[in-house]
Amino acid sequence: MVNGMKARSVVLTVAAMAMVWAPAQMRAQEAGTLPETKAPAVAAKPVDDWKARHDKQLKEDWPWLGKFKEANMKLAPPAPGEDRVVFMGDSITEGWKIEDSFPGKPYINRGISGQTAPQMVLRFRQDVIALQPKVVVILAGTNDIAGNTGAETLEQIEGYLASMAELAAANHIKVVLCSVLPAFDYPWDRGHAPAPKILAINAWLKAYAAEKGHVYVDYHTAMKDERDGLPAKLSGDGVHPKPAGYAVMAPLVEAGIEKALQ
Repeated sequence: MVNGMKARSVVLTVAAMAMVWAPAQMRAQEAGTLPETKAPAVAAKPVDDWKARHDKQLKEDWPWLGKFKEANMKLAPPAPGEDRVVFMGDSITEGWKIEDSFPGKPYINRGISGQTAPQMVLRFRQDVIALQPKVVVILAGTNDIAGNTGAETLEQIEGYLASMAELAAANHIKVVLCSVLPAFDYPWDRGHAPAPKILAINAWLKAYAAEKGHVYVDYHTAMKDERDGLPAKLSGDGVHPKPAGYAVMAPLVEAGIEKALQ
């Protein structure tokens, strides 16, 4: 009997303790009743959707004919005696402040960042021929080596460059073919070993220009470092020129344009 009473007493004590402990435990699990002990969450950085936008644009308008469509429509025909020049290229051309390098000159920038030579061929009639320039300055090829729109052989790249030159010549537009700028590597897609490929394309450009009577402008020799890359004093990323890089390029292409106009 005594033992039974003791047992019941133990059970009652345990039950009472459980009743006290359970609400406390429930309160402990309520986040609103506890002080913040964790560091505040760091806001996530916005995701760079450049590639998504780029891929979408390629699907909708692969050569990006819409980029300069409106600007081209607004552009008046050349005035009598106007030595209009169109610069055709990629981001290296697009990033060039032509109006600063050649003040007062009727030069038109038709560079599009990321573009390869086949894209330029498809928009060449709209963005060059239709503008009726006397001279076109063509700078292309580095994005082809980087594989921006798929793998290409050097022969294919050279063929696209030749196609632009042939389109220009057939429409009585003088051609200035520019060497591909030095690049030791591409920061957006490393491992292509572009330096020797650029040298090969430039050797072809020089020979092709001489054969066809076009002007060849050699940026590469004037800008390369010991690795056949673009030095830090001329470029922040080894591909795109800084103002100091464009300052090297400007007199070289100006001389080429003057030669083409003769």
